[in-house]
Amino acid sequence: MNEKYDVLVIGGGPGGYVAAIRAAQLGLRTAVIEKQHLGGICLNWGCIPTKALLHGAEVAHTIKQASQVGFSTGDVSFDLQKLVQFSRTVSQRLTSGVEYLLKKNGVTVISGTAHLAAKGLVSVTDAEGSQHHLHADHIILATGARPRALPGITPDGEHIWTYFEALKPRRLPKSLLIIGSGAIGVEFASLYHDLGCEVTLVELAGQILPVEDAEVSSVVRKSFEKRGIHIHTQTQVKAVHISGTGVCCTLQGPNEALQVEVEHVLLAVGVQPNIEGLGLEALGVELDRGFIKTDPVCRTNLFGLYAIGDVAGPPCLAHKASHEGILCVEALAGIAGTHPLDRNFVPGCTYARPQVASLGMTEAAARASGRPLKIGKFAYQGNGKALASDESEGFVKTLFDASTGELLGAHMVGAQVTEQIQGFGIAHSLEATDESLLGVMFAHPTLSEAMGESILAANGRALHQ
Repeated sequence: MNEKYDVLVIGGGPGGYVAAIRAAQLGLRTAVIEKQHLGGICLNWGCIPTKALLHGAEVAHTIKQASQVGFSTGDVSFDLQKLVQFSRTVSQRLTSGVEYLLKKNGVTVISGTAHLAAKGLVSVTDAEGSQHHLHADHIILATGARPRALPGITPDGEHIWTYFEALKPRRLPKSLLIIGSGAIGVEFASLYHDLGCEVTLVELAGQILPVEDAEVSSVVRKSFEKRGIHIHTQTQVKAVHISGTGVCCTLQGPNEALQVEVEHVLLAVGVQPNIEGLGLEALGVELDRGFIKTDPVCRTNLFGLYAIGDVAGPPCLAHKASHEGILCVEALAGIAGTHPLDRNFVPGCTYARPQVASLGMTEAAARASGRPLKIGKFAYQGNGKALASDESEGFVKTLFDASTGELLGAHMVGAQVTEQIQGFGIAHSLEATDESLLGVMFAHPTLSEAMGESILAANGRALHQ
């Protein structure tokens, strides 16, 4: 086979399949090459199955708290494998949905491993080892990323896990040590603790959730420690030793070393891009810290070659990949008014208990910028819906430029904040100022009223605190 396409997408994850659909919508002859699973890591091993498991953890928490609102539950049994199977079923349904959408839009799906043989030429090797070539005017790399390992701590699938094993445990471990407290580490800490596992969370930085606002991190830490999760910040895992009873971990903290023995260790220290075997070196494609270097509309330094999503650098989030897929295709198609992605305003969400959501500058970054600031903060304790739902932990913080009224950042921690952050995203996209947002009416009683109150607080006009 030696076919010609307008657009050829390598990788069928949330960036790749969305890019392919948009290209087909614009009338471009399009194909997607995927070597394993349509939907990528997000649908199969990331965003979606973790949220299905976290739903189970939330049910467990609700059962434990039922007596506070008058319910007696009695003895409750739990089948871990049923929860795991629920998460896998959800993933399979969505993967089938992606396949349907590609077919509906006339996108050709090609199974195999892709290699950039030359400019505008891709060789594909299928599962049987057969190879064929495809030509394309535009090639989009959307190969994603995979879990990063640490020197001396190599995942073995048995004692030392990545998120692949953590999503499909054969049984619930009695104890788990998690290395890394970004969104993935914090979500798994919350999940496994709610299911009944003793959890230890280790972070090299000075706070958990290192990219989040310091006050948000503090709330999550206090909440976790109150629940019984052990947290060690400014701490390095120096060594792990697998024994007959589990894994013995040597931790070096700021003041002392300590030994922690657990059944399993989970590595959650970030990701590395999937660039091996693509043929980038031979074509002279530029990299930046291992990621493919791109311009504001996802073009690489090689004409006709683009990169989107995790392989093109952080933030490594599914919605960022999808957004880049759309803007990349619209830019290469010559659609006027295509706006480059502002990576500072990609919303970040952590689906632990409590939830975390943010976009824009943290307070520390805003202060370091030297801009005059208006900062407003409103606690969930003053929100009627939060109290009525017994979810009064958390707050909303907004940061504005005091001279222009520009929204510089929004930071939320508490119940359902991941469903609310888009309100601030829309406000920023529409270039709303604090003055214009002061006139927005929030329905009562809703958790989102805390958003309005934080804006009022930034202007010295808070009504309920």
